[in-house]
Amino acid sequence: MATKKARAPRRPARTVEVTYWSVALYLFVLLALGLLLWSARREHDSHVKVVPPVVDFRQDLPSIANLTGSPILDGNRAEVLQNGDEFFPPLFRDVEAATKSIHVETYVWWKGEICDRLAALLAKKARQGVEVRLTLDAVGSNKGKNQLFRDMQKAGVKIAWFHPFRLADLGLVNNRTHRKIAVLDGRIGYVFGHGIAEEWTGHGQDATHWRDTGVRLEGPVVNALQGVFAENWVDTTAEVIAGLKYFPRLPAAGTVRAHVIASSPQGGVSKLELLLKLAIASAQEELLIQNPYFIPDEELVALLEAAVKRGVAVRIMLPGPVTDSSVVRHAGHRFFEELLGHGIHIYENQRTLLHQKTMVVDGEWSLIGSTNLDDRSLDINDEASVGLIDKQVAARLTQAFRDDLASSKELTLAGWRGRGLWHRTVDRFSYTINEQL
Repeated sequence: MATKKARAPRRPARTVEVTYWSVALYLFVLLALGLLLWSARREHDSHVKVVPPVVDFRQDLPSIANLTGSPILDGNRAEVLQNGDEFFPPLFRDVEAATKSIHVETYVWWKGEICDRLAALLAKKARQGVEVRLTLDAVGSNKGKNQLFRDMQKAGVKIAWFHPFRLADLGLVNNRTHRKIAVLDGRIGYVFGHGIAEEWTGHGQDATHWRDTGVRLEGPVVNALQGVFAENWVDTTAEVIAGLKYFPRLPAAGTVRAHVIASSPQGGVSKLELLLKLAIASAQEELLIQNPYFIPDEELVALLEAAVKRGVAVRIMLPGPVTDSSVVRHAGHRFFEELLGHGIHIYENQRTLLHQKTMVVDGEWSLIGSTNLDDRSLDINDEASVGLIDKQVAARLTQAFRDDLASSKELTLAGWRGRGLWHRTVDRFSYTINEQL
């Protein structure tokens, strides 16, 4: 007689005991995360609101500079350098001549002959006993050749990677150093928009050779620029750069008054944003802007429109069909119709990527550096620019603007209103992510 097979005992159902304390802790974590996101959002939206006209720009520029943490220093020499043909040769000569220290910070270090040449020269100087420090952004320079970086380090070049991807530093990944600066022996400084890549060689002659502007500096302002380099170097390496070796007593080298303005996302309103908006709000005669990434907020648009109403000639030059980011270009179109309708002149360069970040106010004050007119530059990235108070410097930048008009197309209100539906749709969707562009 067959017997029934005994059934295996049933496993008890799994249960999870949830205590009031665990629920309270869970809710507290959710609340804390929500509060952090809300706080970050509030921080991102903390744009300065300036009511124009604020001051007479020529008279009150010193107070504007001090307000933004960039006091004006007398007795400097400034040489404006256009494109790669004017920028790289003096930089290489000054690096070659350095005997004590070479400090370079850049967002972009890609590939090409110019990268190989500069790397070989830095390695050579390190082997000669010169202290060579190189700060590279871990995202912006990720196209560079690893072997080239290893060769430099083997020769004695100290390389610091700004905010590399690490789980422990996940919250810092979005903050990049976009600064482009160099300081040689603490006595010669460069502030520029160029990247270390083949795209920045030449003279902006075609789509593969980009247009850019930098400046070579001598005089007391170089100490301020050295301080900007030292800031990120100590944050990244914990090595403090101090003393007369790096900050020598610098005599007057010229007649240019200058101030270095740098910003990092440390809370509150960006110093660069405050400086730019105060400069625009106080312009009385002419405002020239050349910038590759122009995504203004509503306050900046209002300031530009108010400038036109009080008689300021406002001209803005941007990249046209040659761009390294079509999303940024389309996002920048958000306020074009409004700006054109208020009498602001907008030009798009047709020949190459217009990459310089310059501004000239009333033919006297100029700004050159790495700062774009978008939320990423003003709220997220580390940036550095130099303000120059000198009519001759302003005249050179004004002439460069006029020369660039030959390869640019001026937009008209009627033409802009007639753009196609697809163009309008891409503009609208691109602007939805403007806070990260």
